Amino acid sequence: MGCICSKPWRRSPSPSIKPTLIDEDDDDGTQLRVATDGFSAGNIVSEYNERVPNIVYKGRLIGSRKIAVKRFQKLSWPDSSKFIEEAQRVGRCRSEYMANLIGCCSEGHERLLVAEYMPNGTLAKHLFHWEKRPMKWEMRLQVALHTARALEYCNDKGIDLYHDLNTYRVLFDKVIKKLRFISLVFKTVIITITYPAQAGNPRLSCFGLMKSSREGKSYSTNLAFSPPEYLHLGTVVPESVIFSFGTLLLDLMSGKHIPPNHALDMFRGKNYLVLMDSALDGQYSDEDRTELIHLATRCLRFEPNERPIIKFLVLALSRLDKRAELWPNVKGEKIPALPIPYTKPSTKKKSLRLTPFGEACWRVDLSDIHELLEKLGYGEDDVVVENEFSFEMWTGRVQENTDYKKNGDAAFRAKDFDTAIEFYTEFLSGASVVSLTVLTRRSLCYLMSDMFSEALTDAMQAQVASPECSTALYLQAVCLLKLGMVAEAQEALRHGSSLEAF
Repeated sequence: MGCICSKPWRRSPSPSIKPTLIDEDDDDGTQLRVATDGFSAGNIVSEYNERVPNIVYKGRLIGSRKIAVKRFQKLSWPDSSKFIEEAQRVGRCRSEYMANLIGCCSEGHERLLVAEYMPNGTLAKHLFHWEKRPMKWEMRLQVALHTARALEYCNDKGIDLYHDLNTYRVLFDKVIKKLRFISLVFKTVIITITYPAQAGNPRLSCFGLMKSSREGKSYSTNLAFSPPEYLHLGTVVPESVIFSFGTLLLDLMSGKHIPPNHALDMFRGKNYLVLMDSALDGQYSDEDRTELIHLATRCLRFEPNERPIIKFLVLALSRLDKRAELWPNVKGEKIPALPIPYTKPSTKKKSLRLTPFGEACWRVDLSDIHELLEKLGYGEDDVVVENEFSFEMWTGRVQENTDYKKNGDAAFRAKDFDTAIEFYTEFLSGASVVSLTVLTRRSLCYLMSDMFSEALTDAMQAQVASPECSTALYLQAVCLLKLGMVAEAQEALRHGSSLEAF
């Protein structure tokens, strides 16, 4: 079987990426070998050169077009059809934030992936091995934001695992002002992709979306930076990617490859200045530095379910990125940072029709929100949890978890929000079924404690648990208003209003 590009790849989520497929006569399947000079060592661009099983080469096709070719170890994918199926799945993801897959090859024992070539090197090169000048704070935030957006896009497309996320997976495209054309001739297909390139944008490599082998046993090339669940159990979950993203944030902040455990010790000792790259002095506010460190620590939490979801990270990094654009780059000057003083939003609600709960959220009346949540009680989603408890009541662990919820509810009624947070957190860590009500209640508790980012995370997780829940969206609006994101809050209100039946 030769080189292929499947027709489902024709669909693109972005108007700026428009692949076109043209069938050609069958070829001898040697073009990728020719393009890479027979997979010569001089064309290796991947980390550790030839010391890793799966190597990435740069290549040049007919017409001088450059490509990146990942060559898998022999027998990593013994079943050719499974390899192609996996490649097709990855190939359907096409984003301006990624170095996209444009083809694959399955010929004999060869298993090859072909992607867009990014000529300006890896993040590792610009971050750790710079020669002229270090990467600026604003660019580091842009790298984090673009990477988060790429992962968010893949999540939306149903791919929630990314293997071995590190500084070698983030690439930079070419600085060019006119349209760039990439033409790739495969054994049976010519693919032409046309899109406007932007100046030196960071892109996430598509290669990490595909497992290193059919069994998918290898998640990370460096165990010191692997998620705890992979080290202890040999398993990975979508939240494992968030942990890896946290290690990437550490690299961006420090300019060094610091093991997560060591960094967390520094965080606990509040040795922030030791952690931060000295080349960044004067480029950020203390508040922005603290917020980014806080994001990293949440990503690196031991329990997977305590890590933030990718959509929250995109929101938080978008906010930091906007503030970085305004930073005067002069020591001693300050710009507004979160949390910012709350200002009452415009009273214009236009055609919005809100329930009393929606009205309370619009006014950011936390006392009314508390009263209404208390009256609302537990819904059908929590009946499942109660039934599960009664079925397994003989186990002490389940009984203990039931007590956590009851104690959390009692503290919530008494407006002892710090205690409620503690009990609800214990309950959620041991519950086998997500409780929408506990998430929304803990979100309000965080709001009452001025922990707005944590409140937003719970509200977003509540929406994931129940996409048709207007309560979760209304609480998101409150959090966003508290965070100064008025436009996003209004959108959440509109969405919540549209879900309600009048």
